[in-house]
Amino acid sequence: MTFPALRISAVVLALGAAPATAQDALLNTSYDIAREVFEALNPQFQAHWQETTGRTVTIDQSHGGTSRQARAILEGLPADVVTFNQETDIEVLVEGGLLGADWRDALPNGASPWYSLPAFLVRDGNPKNIQDWSDLARDDVEVIFPNPRTSGNARYTYLAAFAYGLEQNDGDEDAAEAFVKAIFDNVPVFDTGGRGATQTFAERNIGDVLVTFEAETGGIAAAYADAGLERVTPSVSLFAAFPVAVVTEVAERNGTVDLATAYLEWLYTPEAQRIVAQNFYRVANDDVAAEFADQLPEVRLVTVDEVFGGWDAIQENHFAEGARLDNVFVNQ
Repeated sequence: MTFPALRISAVVLALGAAPATAQDALLNTSYDIAREVFEALNPQFQAHWQETTGRTVTIDQSHGGTSRQARAILEGLPADVVTFNQETDIEVLVEGGLLGADWRDALPNGASPWYSLPAFLVRDGNPKNIQDWSDLARDDVEVIFPNPRTSGNARYTYLAAFAYGLEQNDGDEDAAEAFVKAIFDNVPVFDTGGRGATQTFAERNIGDVLVTFEAETGGIAAAYADAGLERVTPSVSLFAAFPVAVVTEVAERNGTVDLATAYLEWLYTPEAQRIVAQNFYRVANDDVAAEFADQLPEVRLVTVDEVFGGWDAIQENHFAEGARLDNVFVNQ
C-alpha cells in the first residue's frame, strides 16, 4: 500500500525562529508494544530539539492497550500526545472534547507516520505448519493474542480474521463470525495488551502461534533469537494505520502545543522513519521503505473501508454492546 507524498509543515522548518516553549517536557501515551520503538526514537528527537532550540526536553512514555489508555486520558492522565494503533481510540478523545474532529488533517497520511498489519509468529520449525488464517481455527492449534475489548492490536486481529472469513464464505457475515469464533475458542488466555500476549507466548511458552502486528513479530523474533521463533505472513491481512495526535486541551494547558506538534512532525523525517523501519514497521517515506523492503514480504492488504464500510460501521456492527464481537465471546 503506497502512501501519498509527504509534506513537512512549517512547524518543523521554523523551529529555529519560533520562541521556545514554556515547558520542555512531553508525555507520550502510546500502545502496548511501542516501548522499543520510542526508546530508539526519543533520544534522537531530544538531540534534534537541543540542536534546533538550544533547550532540553524530557519525554515520558505511558504504554498499554490503547482503549485503556484513552480511558485513562479521559480520567485525567495528562498526555500531550497520543501515538496509538487504533483510530477509534483517538475518536474517543474527540468525543470527550480533548481534541478536534479534524485531527487526521493535521499531519500527512491521515496522521499515520507508519503502518503495519496482523501477522503470525510460530515456534521453531513451524511444527503445526501454520500458514494462513484458516489454520488458526484448527482443533490442534492454540492461538495467542490479547483481548479485543482492551487492545487495539487485538481488534485488528479480530477484523483481519473476519475479513478472511468473509472472503472464504462469499461475504456471509454469519459464517465469518462462526469462523472467528472458532479461532477465539482456541485462545487459552486473553491478556489485556499486546505486550502481555507476547510474554505469554515467548516467555511462558503457551500457544502454537502468536498473532500480533508484523512489527512486533520481527522484534520478538530478534529478542528471543535462541528460541528460533519464525515469522509467517498470511495470504491477506488488514492495513493497520498507527495514528498520532496532539491532545490539544492538555497541551494548551501545559504550554506544549508547539513542542508536541514538532515532535509528531519529526516522526515523518527520514531519520525517524529509518529508526521505525529498523523496528519492522512499514513506513510512509518511500525512499526509506525501499531500503528495508527485503525484511518485509509483499502481502495483499485490505482496508476497513473496503471490507467493513469504515470505523463507524465497525463500531456499530462489531464493537458495540451486543454486536458481533460479543457474540464471538459467548461462552469464552
